[in-house]
Amino acid sequence: MTIPLNTIIHGDAPEVLKGIPADSFDSCVTDPPYGLGFMGKAWDKSGIANNVDLWREVLRVLKPGAHLLSFGGSRTYHRMACAIEDAGFEIRDQIMWIYGSGFPKSLDISKAIDKAAGEYVPGEVLPSSRQSAASETGIATSFRTKNGTNPQTDLARQWQGWGTALKPAHEPICVARKPFKGTVAENVLQHGTGAINVDGCRIETQQSRPLIISKNGDSKACFGQGLNNSWQDPAGTILGRFPANVIHDGSDEVTALFPETQSRSSNTPQPIMTSKGIRGGAFGNDAARKPEGHPTHPEYLRGGFDDSGSAARFFYCAKASRDERGPGNNHPTVKPLALIQYLVKLVTPPGGIVLDPFCGSGTLGIAAGKLGMKWQGIELNPKYIEIAERRIEREVGLLLDMEAAHAD
Repeated sequence: MTIPLNTIIHGDAPEVLKGIPADSFDSCVTDPPYGLGFMGKAWDKSGIANNVDLWREVLRVLKPGAHLLSFGGSRTYHRMACAIEDAGFEIRDQIMWIYGSGFPKSLDISKAIDKAAGEYVPGEVLPSSRQSAASETGIATSFRTKNGTNPQTDLARQWQGWGTALKPAHEPICVARKPFKGTVAENVLQHGTGAINVDGCRIETQQSRPLIISKNGDSKACFGQGLNNSWQDPAGTILGRFPANVIHDGSDEVTALFPETQSRSSNTPQPIMTSKGIRGGAFGNDAARKPEGHPTHPEYLRGGFDDSGSAARFFYCAKASRDERGPGNNHPTVKPLALIQYLVKLVTPPGGIVLDPFCGSGTLGIAAGKLGMKWQGIELNPKYIEIAERRIEREVGLLLDMEAAHAD
């Protein structure tokens, strides 16, 4: 069966994938159900993300060396990661997406004690956004208030302020790769997969930063000084920072957790002492093993990034806004477009084909389309397919051939 690209196939992911030829995709970026029963949704109780057979099919249709990036829930990530590994993937890393807009879903212990004793005084129930349609997401934004004086009983007062859960503030992303034969370099040349797009995903900076060049000139970096008998080019570089395995939403609540930092000036000599008493750069050097091998470049002992501010500025992605979600989009777990674009760009070669077995409201299709890449989506819920089609057509102008996509 030939399946057209840039379409969403209606069906159950494990079954649909069986009809796709092996080694078809350059990457997979997906957001499967977390298995938490979010908002009472039946599809979030299936446990599909923990299904080894699903990930075996994903593994089969990916090219050797292709990366899989899969979101997970903080409570259920471990089971998903184990299933991915048991399917044959190599777990490479975990990206942490941190945000400040999570809402605590904690049981009030004192309230529960009062209720059990028949003493709880309920508050007035205010109209919520689910009733008033003030929120297109279907997630309530107005909550009940307490008219009564709670807690009521002595036992409840003993446990006032105790709950059962923390506020959700992060979602892990599993970084896995399909095994391959030979070296990474050989696999990249043969299949175009196996590597991540470091330079294409560097964190932008407006400040010139040190450029470190090795003694034999065969490598360059912009993260420190003194590695591999290296020296610092006084011209510096505007290359961004190396992509990290932490991404955040830019909220005040999150950025406040990062300390304000002031790196030392790259124009101020800052020698340090290595374990053998040899002066070196900010990250040490090989002088302890071969002191006579160091260059005498005048900038050699100068180190640091010469910048300041919260470290959080180096990795940032805001949550999806109402405008980004688009009209009529009531999918409860829409991921921000900028985040999905970043992840697709990180693991997909130029012109590559991206798979999303849990397409939801189509953010992956928009992200891939804006990056000039082809993609293939799978979605079980027909209502979400309709939402995804509208969003993708509106954002990137791709007309989906759904009739062909549904062909048996």
